[in-house]
Amino acid sequence: MNWAHKLLLIDRRIIFVVVFVGALIPIIWPIGLAVQISPPVKAVFDRVEAMKPGDAIMLSFDYGPSDGPELDPMANSILRHCAKKGIKVIGVSLFPLGGVEMAIARFMQLDTDLKARNGIDYVNLGYKDGAPAPMKAMGDRIESVFPCDANGVPYSEIPVLEGIRSYDDLELAISLATSIIGEWWINLVNAQFGIDVALGTTAVSAPKYYAFMEAKQAIGVLGGMKGGSEYEELVARAYPDLKGLSRSATMGMDVQSVVHLVIIFFILFGNVMFIVTKRMTRGAN
Repeated sequence: MNWAHKLLLIDRRIIFVVVFVGALIPIIWPIGLAVQISPPVKAVFDRVEAMKPGDAIMLSFDYGPSDGPELDPMANSILRHCAKKGIKVIGVSLFPLGGVEMAIARFMQLDTDLKARNGIDYVNLGYKDGAPAPMKAMGDRIESVFPCDANGVPYSEIPVLEGIRSYDDLELAISLATSIIGEWWINLVNAQFGIDVALGTTAVSAPKYYAFMEAKQAIGVLGGMKGGSEYEELVARAYPDLKGLSRSATMGMDVQSVVHLVIIFFILFGNVMFIVTKRMTRGAN
């Protein structure tokens, strides 16, 4: 057995260890690879950035824990962007498998990092079942769908909701969605009520939403961890003193990039050793 053939039969556990080390390095020592900003993400950032203090958006947590690594960073950076601008955030959830828990966790973190005030700077209205029906009903009267917030405080007693009756009183609706709920925000809410809609979605679902953006049915799209890292970068550039911006998506992209390079190396290595082995075998014959 020649040396090339021995290298070709390298123990798979060595490959696993190299991949593990490659993923671990950017976590311990952040690399900070350059983040290239795409137009769909820039469009969402610019829309929020153009709002005035006191304007309001609806942020819908339409995803569960399994998609948290991709969508949590989007929620964190959007919430901090709004807090810095003095924009009111009305949080809702229309996803049955943990959406309301994701919202609670993100708002609690906002409280800790920026001392945001529940009921004054933001409100979490909680979860409502049957997504299309509450979406449509909120176009007439949000209070009819959410008569109280997630803590049981009546709608009329929440200061941040003063003057907010329906979509007409909001500047933007953002859905962080893992399923078809994102399409409903476009097809029902944007199409029927005319409010601007932006989407944050998992990488695997992002391509279909770019088509909605091209059709002017969505103002922008944050696609997967890369979209989250781009929004983090835009917020960090605009507000370098902002507290609590974890940059977790940016770090995740560093990990992804290093692991991809390791995988590419082993693919090339395996092919080169295969070619060398074949040539040495022919030479021996």
